[in-house]
Amino acid sequence: MTFLNILTVAGTGYLLGSIPFAVIIGRVKGVDILKVGSGNPGATNVKRAVGKGAGNLCFGLDALKGVVAAGWPQLSILETSNTLGLGIIGLLAAIMGHSFSVFLKFRGGKGVATTIGGLLTLMPWVMLVGLLVWVAVFYTTRYVSLASMALGLSLPLGSWIFRQPVEGFLLSAFLAVLILIRHHSNISRLLAGTENRIERKK
Repeated sequence: MTFLNILTVAGTGYLLGSIPFAVIIGRVKGVDILKVGSGNPGATNVKRAVGKGAGNLCFGLDALKGVVAAGWPQLSILETSNTLGLGIIGLLAAIMGHSFSVFLKFRGGKGVATTIGGLLTLMPWVMLVGLLVWVAVFYTTRYVSLASMALGLSLPLGSWIFRQPVEGFLLSAFLAVLILIRHHSNISRLLAGTENRIERKK
């Protein structure tokens, strides 16, 4: 793994992650996503402000950023044996780009969708467990934020259960902490009882 490889993967990952799909989709629909709802440029706010289809599209595109950023370093064109390490660097850079986008004056979303896409590429079984946890918590509570934090906390446990390499476990632990930090405002609202809930359709 050369310095040039690291720089290339990190730079590509950051720029991919920085693409503000939530803002782009909102503008196409005539909505400034940064000024409505929570103001967060992420799929959940797009879903609330613009609609389910737009929100799902945003989630898919944000997840794709993680897939590409973590996946392309696995290709042999970089001529390195440590493809997992480069994939981790690419994913972390994409998450940083999504959370602190150069195109949004270093604002951004919480990075959950990008994390999911990247981990499905690097550690699919760990991520599948995380998705099951997300589904269980969401459909029990109807809180997207709580489900996302539960997903994050499940990652280190899943890495241990599936005996991932040390790099994979450390990545999972870091992402768990990062997801909690990025949801600090949601934690405050949950404790205060003012967090938005996705209501069931009647």
